[in-house]
Amino acid sequence: MRRSVASVITALAAGGAAAVAFALPASAINSYNAQPAPERTEVGAFVALWDRSGDGVLDRFDWYCSGAMVDDDTYLTAAHCTDDWPAGTRFFVSLEQDFQGHLDATAGMSVTEQAAYFLAKGWVVEGDPHQDASYPGNSADAHDIGVLDFADRAVTPQDVWDFTPATLPTAGQLDALGSRALDAAQWWAVGYGTEEAKRGPGGQTHPGGGVRMKGLEDFDALNKTWVRLAMNESRDLGGACYGDSGGPNFVVLDGKWVLAGTTITGDVPCYATNVAYRMDTKSARDFLADYVALP
Repeated sequence: MRRSVASVITALAAGGAAAVAFALPASAINSYNAQPAPERTEVGAFVALWDRSGDGVLDRFDWYCSGAMVDDDTYLTAAHCTDDWPAGTRFFVSLEQDFQGHLDATAGMSVTEQAAYFLAKGWVVEGDPHQDASYPGNSADAHDIGVLDFADRAVTPQDVWDFTPATLPTAGQLDALGSRALDAAQWWAVGYGTEEAKRGPGGQTHPGGGVRMKGLEDFDALNKTWVRLAMNESRDLGGACYGDSGGPNFVVLDGKWVLAGTTITGDVPCYATNVAYRMDTKSARDFLADYVALP
């Protein structure tokens, strides 16, 4: 559900815009200039089975955020995706291109039946959530980084899907490249999120979601732990929206896609700005070092 280091914004996205996504035809990222991304097989949907009503009964099985495999058994996402779930919540990753299509096809099942069926079909793999202990941090460093780990699971995503893990940047790589080189490079947001705001009689909605899509962005600015990316339709750009939180923002360097940052926040209607948490900083690398071999 893209956006915010603040849990109240995350909750709003989960209960408002994201809820709309599950009731409407599936698409993702911004609808303007968006493209299907079947080739980005390392990018997956963050899926949860949880007690939404608080009555102790599991009653919701849905995609919630985005992320990417960064080795055979580690899925990188945002801490605000893994944080503050009810007791008993189960977490999964799906590398299916059209996850929403699978949900729609099994809508007559109970949520526990759905989860079991998805596991049996190889549409999801169950993992264990971890997040930076310093989350939520502050505006300088939100520590908004988390993973689903499969190291202690009998089945890993690599057992189910064919993918090449995303390439992480080296330490301080974005700083070393500098703004001029970063501005000259191509940037792509990839994820399963909703479309930009649509205006209607009932106000704004964010339709779609649940399908892996990509949108071309443009470099805007580099901060201590953030990379800011433009996604204005008027500039023929796309970008991220609700449900794309934790999803990768790739910069293309010498023809290779490098996972420079993960989507965290941006403007509420998803028209202009995507703010991604950098993966080349000391804090991000310190967290990831417990799970992956860093370049």
